Amino acid sequence: MDQVITAMADALFITNNLGKIKKVNRAAQKLFGFNEEELINQPISIIIDDEQVLMQAIHQPSFYQQNLQNLELVCRTKTREKRLIAFSCSVIPKKIKGLEEIIYIGRDITARQQREQRTSAQYAITRILSESQSVKQVIPQILQSICQNLGWDLGELWTPSQYIGTSVQGNSLNAVLRCVEIWSSRVISAREFKAVTWQTTYTPGVGLPGRIWIRRLPLWIQDITEGGDTRRSQPAAEAGLHAAFGFPILDDSEILGVMVFFSRDVQPKDKELLQMVGSIGSQIAQFIKRKQAEDALVESEERYRDLFENANDLIQCVNASGRFLYVNRAWQEALGYSESEIVNMNVFDIIHPEFKQGCLQRFYRVLSGEKIGQVKAAFVTKDGQTIFLEGNISCKFVEGHPVATRGIFRTITQRLVAEEALRHQQEETERLLLSILPTAISKPLKKEPANIVEDVADVTVLFADIVGFTEIAASISAMQLVNLLNSIFSTFDRLTEQYGLERIKTIGDAYMVVGGLPTRRRDHAQAIAQMALQMQTAIALFNTENNQNFSIRIGIHSGSVFARVIDFKQITYNLWVDTVNIARCIESQGIVGKTQVTEDTYKSLCNEFLFEKRGEIEVQGKGKMITYLLVGQK
Repeated sequence: MDQVITAMADALFITNNLGKIKKVNRAAQKLFGFNEEELINQPISIIIDDEQVLMQAIHQPSFYQQNLQNLELVCRTKTREKRLIAFSCSVIPKKIKGLEEIIYIGRDITARQQREQRTSAQYAITRILSESQSVKQVIPQILQSICQNLGWDLGELWTPSQYIGTSVQGNSLNAVLRCVEIWSSRVISAREFKAVTWQTTYTPGVGLPGRIWIRRLPLWIQDITEGGDTRRSQPAAEAGLHAAFGFPILDDSEILGVMVFFSRDVQPKDKELLQMVGSIGSQIAQFIKRKQAEDALVESEERYRDLFENANDLIQCVNASGRFLYVNRAWQEALGYSESEIVNMNVFDIIHPEFKQGCLQRFYRVLSGEKIGQVKAAFVTKDGQTIFLEGNISCKFVEGHPVATRGIFRTITQRLVAEEALRHQQEETERLLLSILPTAISKPLKKEPANIVEDVADVTVLFADIVGFTEIAASISAMQLVNLLNSIFSTFDRLTEQYGLERIKTIGDAYMVVGGLPTRRRDHAQAIAQMALQMQTAIALFNTENNQNFSIRIGIHSGSVFARVIDFKQITYNLWVDTVNIARCIESQGIVGKTQVTEDTYKSLCNEFLFEKRGEIEVQGKGKMITYLLVGQK
């Protein structure tokens, strides 16, 4: 029997019923690190942490009828390392009651427990990472899960930023690590240790967090109270903490933080555990990076949605079937449909019938991947009005399949109305021009529709421009615009006839008059000046009578020109050479509501008219020229 006991692979103890060791085999000595003399006559508590659990089980009445099997107990080796032992206990009966002996046969299941703990920890962390919504939510849960599943007492997170995952400026080698999260079990009193930890910072290479940061590898310390971390070794000893390990939260080459854990036990280096936590660090880093990307995407989407909602353009997104996915506020306000109505609408339901076929063709071309330029369309509003739109559409593809088209449009209804009004006005202007061409020009033109040139010297040219005409045209109807322009130009035409001048051209809001053409006259400058004063008076009177706010800017220059009639189909009467160009430049750089003249014109008029010297202006091709403002007649 002694030989069998000696050869057993399992540890064997024989104690009396009070727990004093009477016999021990070689396997037990090797497992716990004691020799036989150190164990004989010692209480079984020398190796078992919680002897009371065992003794209570043994002294239950049922124990003597049924042996204990696989009673798992935490035990300690001679060096105080923990071992989880599964004991089977049985009683050796004696004739005299109370002298029974108890046999303990134990098997070390520490490795099995560690495997189970690690599997449980991996599963728990994977679940936490898959279910958590934010980094700040996940970190405390991971610290707690690692401690509870692996049997450690305190966990910390160290990072150079305010919290892990936030932006850090500068090189990681110059980082200053701070503890931003701590979790501890209730079985330890670590108040002082935590207080020191919150106030402690580490640079790379200093302390356990700093060494992990610089190495970027997991690290194990068997007993931190023996010089593992000089700054916190004393408070760690007071808290009863000994073994420590940590690992980096590492994503490829970027390190985001360091997690450190402490135990009340002195524990030898566990390479398998370090390998596992290295993998956990990578999982956490990937989670943080993913959340950063998600947060950035949400922020970007919110920013773009804010831009879309406050944009003046009409923005819409529809799926491949034409159903609306999104429209911005400007779109809703322009077309008048509510959100509940838009949900059930198809974009082709509101396209004007005349545009529907063309829009449908472009829609399918975009869905097929073709890039098309600017498009025009007409939508029907909720109250039945038609608005004209111009813009661009594009298609979003997922895995090669079209999922949505996006369109950005602007309303061009007012512009089209203004363009139509201008076209009518241009036609009317050309008709009027043909009717008022000088006889000297119109007769030869009727005989032979060719270019006619007539050189003339000593003329004065007047350019007048209605200021802000484009804005005015966009704010009134076409008929109103035509009526107003006809009224203004008719007044100017009467003044032209009154002073014996020739109107040369009217283009849009520009009015050009020449004195001394085609019939030469010496007082051409005086006549132009009198007409300019009357034009300003006429505009003021027109505004009063029509409740408008028109202003004109006039420029005058005297010199020589030559006249030409070109293009019989679209008859225009043009003046070329410097005199005309200078007059136009003087007008364009003039003052609203004023008449500006060049020094040449001033010299011809200064004895009869009042002027105010303005100064020098830059004239293209001529350099600086002195100009004057015509005030009135003496």
